[in-house]
Amino acid sequence: MRVRVLFFGQLKEIVGRSEDYAEMADGARLEDLFTSYGQRYPRLAGFRHSLVASVNQTFADWASPLATGDEVAFLPPVSGGAGTPAVARAEAIIELVRERIQTAELSAKLKVPEDGAIVIFEGIVRNESSGRSTLYLEYEAYEAMALKQMRVIAAVMRSRFGADAVALVHRLGRLEIGETSVLIAVTSAHRREAFEACRYGIDTLKGTVPIWKKEYFEDGAVWAPGEVPPLPSNLPKTESIK
Repeated sequence: MRVRVLFFGQLKEIVGRSEDYAEMADGARLEDLFTSYGQRYPRLAGFRHSLVASVNQTFADWASPLATGDEVAFLPPVSGGAGTPAVARAEAIIELVRERIQTAELSAKLKVPEDGAIVIFEGIVRNESSGRSTLYLEYEAYEAMALKQMRVIAAVMRSRFGADAVALVHRLGRLEIGETSVLIAVTSAHRREAFEACRYGIDTLKGTVPIWKKEYFEDGAVWAPGEVPPLPSNLPKTESIK
């Protein structure tokens, strides 16, 4: 069988490409596919316990069976992000963008007269990291999967915390010092629901959405260390999101 394989962040640099196709024997599992690449790229094998994988844009266990035509992605710890807006509706704005994030404009789209609160979180590019002066950042994402996971987060923010409307927007590409990298905005009738939903939104986005950050300094560049996404059984779920 033939499967499409995607690599992101430093994994892409190790194998020298962002996309590949692999021929595997019938009955092969995700672990078998990674092992085959690890044998060709020993540095890649060293990431086995700090990365996760997805099959067809859904986080998957290493024992997951593969089928012809599957899209497999190997994902380093996420450091959370492009195109046009992917989802925009009255209750949720979910976007990956390359232009500046327009906080006031996006927030205005969420508010209705029934709202009594709006909470806005903006992640800002700092001028230093671990004591080193930062020149600029670059973000990349597994875009289709990132948007899918962001939709799930938005739905949980509304169903679990009682938020009326939410926005999750992430920049991709090059960002300068002081620019907004991520926006979370939440409206609700009361402030408590908005605050709780907003915190859940940014914490879950940072830990589960496949977005990676590369930091550039005077003396080089590094991929920022991130969080390993949880196992599929522990990820946020909602039956209303397809």
